[in-house]
Amino acid sequence: MLEALPAELARQSVTHSSWTEKRSDSYERLAFLGDSVLGLAVTTHLYPRLQPDAYGAGRLTKVRAQAVSGRSCRDVAERLGIPERLKAAAPPEFAGPATEQLARTERVLASVIEAVIGACYLQFGYEQVADAVVEAFQPEIERALAHPADFKSALQEQLARRGTVVVYEVASEEGPPHERTFEVVAVVDGQEVARGSGRSKKDAEQAAAEAALESLGPG
Repeated sequence: MLEALPAELARQSVTHSSWTEKRSDSYERLAFLGDSVLGLAVTTHLYPRLQPDAYGAGRLTKVRAQAVSGRSCRDVAERLGIPERLKAAAPPEFAGPATEQLARTERVLASVIEAVIGACYLQFGYEQVADAVVEAFQPEIERALAHPADFKSALQEQLARRGTVVVYEVASEEGPPHERTFEVVAVVDGQEVARGSGRSKKDAEQAAAEAALESLGPG
């Protein structure tokens, strides 16, 4: 579907704000639109599939949040070759290590995949895009259903066995209000053990907890 986009929409969906004089020419507005389309498509797919008695609003929210998280969006972006498209779209004066770093950054890849969804929505309408979104995110949806993530609780339990606790501190907030990204540090015994980023503080804390579990190893 991305290949069928008009050249201008395709270009805008992979244009970082630092590459253009007008911020409105970047992917940010498309990402704002695509974020809503992504959430609606996944919710519409999950709602009739899951039993009401087992999946109330709270549990549905957690499953959806995991399925469309920054990490999930990054994984989908990588499968669809978005990093390569992003690097190819960089103006010559921005090519090099900075663009290589952008193409590996979860926040950027998540925004670009949302921008692509937004662009496809404008061009093809909701029905076609919703089907494509569910297909693209199917592995992430199935993983969220099979292995609901609560990394904070898992980390808390592991550290409790060691007689210590974790504290989460917000290291930074970036982006405009509609596309805010938080970076959170997980601190154990006064030492930073991991960092994570997300569209909300809770998502960033979960990401930091997941990274902490990986760095600390089995409890």
